[in-house]
Amino acid sequence: MGNELFTSMHISSAGMAAQRARMDVVSENIANAESTKTKDGGPYRRTQVVFETVGVKSDFNSVFRGQLNRSGTQTVRVAEITKDPSPFNQIYDPTHPDADASGMVNMPNVNTIEEMVDMNSAARSFEANITTMDASKRMFLKALELLR
Repeated sequence: MGNELFTSMHISSAGMAAQRARMDVVSENIANAESTKTKDGGPYRRTQVVFETVGVKSDFNSVFRGQLNRSGTQTVRVAEITKDPSPFNQIYDPTHPDADASGMVNMPNVNTIEEMVDMNSAARSFEANITTMDASKRMFLKALELLR
């Protein structure tokens, strides 16, 4: 029982860490949605989190092992944070200091509505992992109570 508890806690904590990283990236995107000048010289380019699955060395008991996947228990982690290659948004504003000769300004390729949806999704996933961790803790405490 103890090993399964720690495995489930490890899976939940890895999920929370991954979603926290996603929320950090989304927050940065939202904060820079109007940044037309970065240290690289151009407008801010949206970043994205790429996740990957990682095997967990310890296994759930045999009931869960067959239902999850054939290779054993897996968790998630951030593989990399990449730049979104989509084109910059362009607006016409000849009074803007970064406007070109025709009055066009390259704006970041950030859509704040999409970012808010991503933030909400990451927050819900984080909450789901907290709920799973709490359920694991309650099961462990109930098992200890039964052993008394």
